[in-house]
Amino acid sequence: MGRLAAVVSFSCLLFLLSAGIPSAAQGIDPLMSRVGRTPPSALVPSPSAHAEQEGKVVFKSQTVLVQVPVIVTDKAGVHVHGLKKEDFKLLENGKEQKVTAFEEVSAVKTPLVVSPNPPNTFSNLALSPEQPRSITVIAVDTINTSILDQAYARRELIKYLANNLDSGQVLGLVVIGSKGLRVLSGITNDPKILISALKKASGEIPAMNGIDVDAQAAASLPATGGTSELLGGLGPVEAESSAKVQASVDQFVRNGEPLEAAYYQSRAIETTMASFLDIAHSLAGIPGRKSLIWATGGFPFYLDTPSSVPGGDLSLMYERAMAALNEAQVSVYPVDARGLVNYLPAADGTIAPGSAADGISHGMGRTVQSNNRSWLQSSTIDSLKDFADMTGGRAFYNRNDIHNGFERAADDSASFYLVGFYLDTHNDKAGWRKLQVKVQRKDVEVRSRTGFFVTKATVDPAASRQLDISTALLSPFDSTGIPVTVGWQGVADAGAKKKVGFAIHVPANGVTFDTADSNRFDIDFVAQATKDGKAEASVAQVAKGALPPEKMAEIAAQGVRYSNALELPPGDYQVRFVVRDNLTGRVGSVSATLKVQ
Repeated sequence: MGRLAAVVSFSCLLFLLSAGIPSAAQGIDPLMSRVGRTPPSALVPSPSAHAEQEGKVVFKSQTVLVQVPVIVTDKAGVHVHGLKKEDFKLLENGKEQKVTAFEEVSAVKTPLVVSPNPPNTFSNLALSPEQPRSITVIAVDTINTSILDQAYARRELIKYLANNLDSGQVLGLVVIGSKGLRVLSGITNDPKILISALKKASGEIPAMNGIDVDAQAAASLPATGGTSELLGGLGPVEAESSAKVQASVDQFVRNGEPLEAAYYQSRAIETTMASFLDIAHSLAGIPGRKSLIWATGGFPFYLDTPSSVPGGDLSLMYERAMAALNEAQVSVYPVDARGLVNYLPAADGTIAPGSAADGISHGMGRTVQSNNRSWLQSSTIDSLKDFADMTGGRAFYNRNDIHNGFERAADDSASFYLVGFYLDTHNDKAGWRKLQVKVQRKDVEVRSRTGFFVTKATVDPAASRQLDISTALLSPFDSTGIPVTVGWQGVADAGAKKKVGFAIHVPANGVTFDTADSNRFDIDFVAQATKDGKAEASVAQVAKGALPPEKMAEIAAQGVRYSNALELPPGDYQVRFVVRDNLTGRVGSVSATLKVQ
């Protein structure tokens, strides 16, 4: 990928170029695509992998503030207001921590007003970055949900939207499908727009649809459990019959269907977590606690403990998504789109009759199938519950009035307490850190996220640099972790092409200058033009160095500016601009339309 000569201007400080800025070829590939990428065999999920196996981590900063949104309600579910810092007790891995940050937050519910941008100018912040808002994003999951359950979830969503919304409630609507995240409706407070989008939305037959439930169970088994995990609930049987059962199941597991299920499972993990990362990045710059309602038929892998990770390269995606959700204060509310579930084999019309292969009695075969389905159902519910708890949300399952779950999730972000403490960076052991928040008051219910990952992916911004940039380039949303404004700067001839100039502006507080290290900074700038979904041109540059103290006043007044140009033939383009602060891992992106004549 070629790179055009660029001008990087931090208040007209051109010394950055003379200091030598690495080009795109020196460590960044903005064209890297996750959608359609074929997972190698190393990505076949290994549900027994845990974050603790990573060993030790190296903190890039000695001060890490952990902020925890806390919901406090009475027994009737009404939010409790007026609590003080002294009322809260916060524990990490059972050890009480000093509460260093405390705030009661009430989100506004005024009608949504979006200020238009000036001509030829594009910005990624439609909402005020100062005022907390109650925002709910509804994600209809078609990759982990059967086609019939998708239709049921849409009907329940329409029922909820028609009967429970007020004009100040702000929602977005997306679909998580096999091709990634798709926007049905952007942020809006008009329920009619959402209902219309849902009615027009089409379902998708998930890849797992043709996979036998027994194969799905085998693919989801803990790696150390093997097929014996499914047989553990059989109870005492004669040795000969047990051996025949084991032999039959082992033969079944050796065939290709569980391997095929494992492949589809790895794709589902990648797509689901990439979608969560997209959503977290899109909400990162908007203050306040947000609710993500996830209408799904199941979790894409088995969470035997909160520290479970999928294994292989998928662990980076999963851990980064979890960290991004926490940083953006997004709590996930899984709503089981299946409603009440009957997992008995007799209720499943897809299983083949006569399972008495290799001498197994018909009854024994049915028992094995029943145990398979029982284990898969219980593990699915447990995983949804654990994932909700890990993010501070709540799972809704085994009920046919799932629209009530939507209502409760949307109400939770109306008010909350933000409690923070500084992490002990001397504890460099990787893994899952448990969190517990207690309130010194009777007759209240307290809910907050139950922990957070401390791994290389979550403490070292360099570990997820490529992932963050590629995700921001491909996302249907603008990322708001960094406020970004872009304007076109004129067109010049370049042979058969045109050189189209652009300027990126970031306010001074949008990126980090490490005052403890000579005002050091490290920022990625990327621009990519696409036409009909295909990348046509891109430029990428890294600006890094240190600023003398006398220049910081200029930065405070004028912010950060970056100028460059794209060379393109005539045509209509969609251009995505990405800015990443490599000291913190925060990302900002903005999309712009471009017509080259």
